[in-house]
Parts: sequence; C-alpha cells; structure tokens
Amino acid sequence: MEECDKNQMPEPMPSRSGARWGQERRLEFIDYRLAWDTQLNRSDLTTFFGISVPQASLDLAEYAKRAPGNLDYDPRTRAYRASPTFQAAFPASDVERYLGDLARAAQTPEVPYGSFLGDHPAVAYVPRPWRRADSDTVLAVSNAIRRHEALIISYQSLSQTGPKMRSVSPHAMVSDGFRWHFRAYCHTNDDYRDFVLARVTAISGSTTDQDRQPYDSAWHQLVALVLAPHPDLPPAHRSVVERDYGMVDGTRVLECRQAVVFYVLKQLGLDREADPWRTPGEQQIVLQNRCDILGFLPKTNVR
Repeated sequence: MEECDKNQMPEPMPSRSGARWGQERRLEFIDYRLAWDTQLNRSDLTTFFGISVPQASLDLAEYAKRAPGNLDYDPRTRAYRASPTFQAAFPASDVERYLGDLARAAQTPEVPYGSFLGDHPAVAYVPRPWRRADSDTVLAVSNAIRRHEALIISYQSLSQTGPKMRSVSPHAMVSDGFRWHFRAYCHTNDDYRDFVLARVTAISGSTTDQDRQPYDSAWHQLVALVLAPHPDLPPAHRSVVERDYGMVDGTRVLECRQAVVFYVLKQLGLDREADPWRTPGEQQIVLQNRCDILGFLPKTNVR
C-alpha cells in the first residue's frame, strides 16, 4: 500500500460565498499557526490583525465549521491546538511557504511584515554575493514590458571588451536564484536574448516597439529534464538521493522553459557532462535525458 505523504496538501478549502477577504486571510492565519506552531489562541489573532476578542472568537468558530476536526480546545491553557488528525486546509500552510518564511526570517532581524510565522526554530542561511541591479534600470525594464516599448541600452557582455549600444524589447523578467535578467528581443542582433540587469550600464530612452520576430520560441517551449541518482552510488545511497529530490521510481522530472534550461542545469551542477574527477557521492545526480535535450542547450556556457 502506498505510503501517504503527510506534506501533501488536500484540496484547497473553497471560499465561502460572500465571505470578506479579511476573514479569509485570518482563516489562513489560523490554519498556518495550527500547522506549524500546533496551537494558537485568541490573542494571536487580536495582536496580528488588530481585531476584537469577539471577532477572533467568530473567526475560530468559522474555521472550526469549515475545517471540522482540525482543532481542539484546551481549557487548561485556553489555547486551540491542532488535533491528531489535523490536515492543512489552505495552500498558505504548505511546507514550501513555511520554509520560505523561515529563510526570509533568517535574513532579517525581525520576522518580515505580513509573515504568519510565530514561534519558530533558530534558522540560518548561506549568504550569497548577490548581483546588484540599479533600481532605475529595473523600473525602466518593467515599464517597457508593461508598455510594449523598446529600450536603447548600453550593455556590457562578457563577449565584448566594452559596452555596446543595443535596441531591445523586453518581455519578461527572470531570476535564476543568484541574479536577475530580462528576456528581450534584440533588434541589433535580430534574435531573442537574455540581458543581465546589472550589466546595463546606461539607458538612453525608450521608443515605440520596432518590428521583431513575433514568437520567442525558447520562452514558450517547455523542456523536461529527467534527473536520476548517480548510477554508481550504492543502493542505500541511491535511496537517500531519491528521497532528497522527491523522485518516483528512481527519477524526477523537472519541466522548465527552454530559455532557462541552462540556469537550471548550472545550479544542479549538470551543465556539462559528468566530471570524471568527481566521485558519485559528490555528483549524486545525473541528467538522464541529456542526449534528448542537446538541441535546447546554449552554444556557449558564458552567461
């Protein structure tokens, strides 16, 4: 019998007809605190949302009605606790949301505004040398996308000895986890390319969009990356890797846009063929369908 994944979310709770968004937000809060603190009381609601005690009682009653069996009242401590059969009822209580909240809390002295985090474990994060981007550049690119405009930019690429003027029409922003770039049609080179925000040295202005290829095929083309444990790992270690990456029957399929395939493989250490000098324990995973996606990989690894 297949084991039940306790992190798997049930079907999202349908919004009650006519319910105010404010109460929906408070019900999410109740669900989140029960999921990750395993308890809450009325004062948690009154303090976080600035509502009255009677309103907090009404919200708890509404939650109990809409998620029956999820909470138990402890009269000794006057607290509501997650029942032994608790199942999160809102997507906001997903484990990825919770871990994301912990990560943000690790980077700031206080819990970020709007986060539902309550009492939480000590948490640290690995610092990264973030690629800085000028706020005026970000605003200009964002406006160009919204207004369907072309920008005249001075851009310093790693393939040029100095900045070069280009006319580009941005259509999307992309984060690879370390830096931001924008996807744009380059009228100078007559193709779609990635431009790192931090490498835009100047923007001369915007113009009405020019004629361009109508379809960024690499942006719309979805590519399946099939990951598998390194074949030379011992069986017990392969099982650990399969669990780490959420693999099913020994593989995990990641679907992404062709335009970001390089960045995905780069972060996974799979942008090149397996390094013979790396042990299976260091490599851990391999790209099982590399031959199938060779046509989607960029011609150069310089980015």
